[in-house]
Amino acid sequence: MASSIIGAKARKAAPGTARSAARGAAPPQARSPAPAAPAASAEPSTAAPVTPAQVRQLTVDEGSAGQRLDNFLIRELKGAPKTLVYRIIRSGEVRINKGRCSADSRLDVGDVVRVPPVRLAEKPADQAAAVPAREFPIVFEDEHLIVVDKPAGVAVHGGSGVSFGVIEQLRRARPQAKFLELVHRLDKETSGLLMIAKKRSALTHLQDQLRDRETGKTYAALVSGMWSRSRKVVDVPLLKFVGSDGERWVRAVPDPKDPQAEQAKRSISLVKVVEAYSGDSKGAAAAGYSLLDVTIKTGRTHQIRVHLAHEGHAIVGDPKYGDFEANRLIARGALRFDRMFLHARQLRVVHPATGEALTLEAPLPPECEKLLAALRRPAY
Repeated sequence: MASSIIGAKARKAAPGTARSAARGAAPPQARSPAPAAPAASAEPSTAAPVTPAQVRQLTVDEGSAGQRLDNFLIRELKGAPKTLVYRIIRSGEVRINKGRCSADSRLDVGDVVRVPPVRLAEKPADQAAAVPAREFPIVFEDEHLIVVDKPAGVAVHGGSGVSFGVIEQLRRARPQAKFLELVHRLDKETSGLLMIAKKRSALTHLQDQLRDRETGKTYAALVSGMWSRSRKVVDVPLLKFVGSDGERWVRAVPDPKDPQAEQAKRSISLVKVVEAYSGDSKGAAAAGYSLLDVTIKTGRTHQIRVHLAHEGHAIVGDPKYGDFEANRLIARGALRFDRMFLHARQLRVVHPATGEALTLEAPLPPECEKLLAALRRPAY
């Protein structure tokens, strides 16, 4: 199959036409809980209106063919808790072609899905309007797929205290688009290549590639200290858990005798040293730094961040698993770098429709290049 390499700078979206590494041990400290909500006002209620409850018969089109029933309902019943979705499926209130079904039932074109009456509060119009339309730098786009170069500090989707992200802003910018869905995710603090499907068939095909480890995702990561060039593979299971602060965390589980070892998932990261910095530059840590290429063979939450921290080389600027004092110094000192240095720089994937092997690339952001240039300069 032909192979093509496309850089982020090679293609820009035309105006009006374009439209998650390593976790180590338990968190060092719990964050302060959110303040209590203020007392309710005595003024007249401004609660959102409630959608009238009635049975709906939905016919599956090409855009939803192949989708799981639970995901189809979550999309159709916007705002409904997942617990409600699974409850109405289990109770038999949801039917496909008048027959009982399960959450993992796959839909075909022409299927009729019975959706029972569900009362949902509608989002006020001004809340929907609060999502600003935004285009992101286009690395690749055709009728099946968009690949953007996501900036650091932008979530890929709303939730967990975030009102909106890339996908909501892109949908707002492209109201005529019938289908836009995230193929995978990147942490808010991570920049780089992000795939968005424009068709259901493309979404399932690409997610199958990710699940079967048929893609190649390589990240640039700057870590503290000198990474051993002989340490090329990190094969350490990872376990997700909820900390005392109520947030999701991940920890490495290297010991098979760990009480939770059976719950941890095997996770593999391939590491290559690109460049080493001695720490002689002004504002740099004495232990120096290492610029790494990390290719993930599994796509666990925070895999790279946790794996590298577990090896004793936390990512520079990582606010969750990093060296907090070192992060403060590099942000406020002479180097003035105040983000996490993790960038999804290369993606190798098979095109979901043509079968062409694509190699997509996004160069390091200017702030990352500036930091590396400063680290190369001696302090004297």
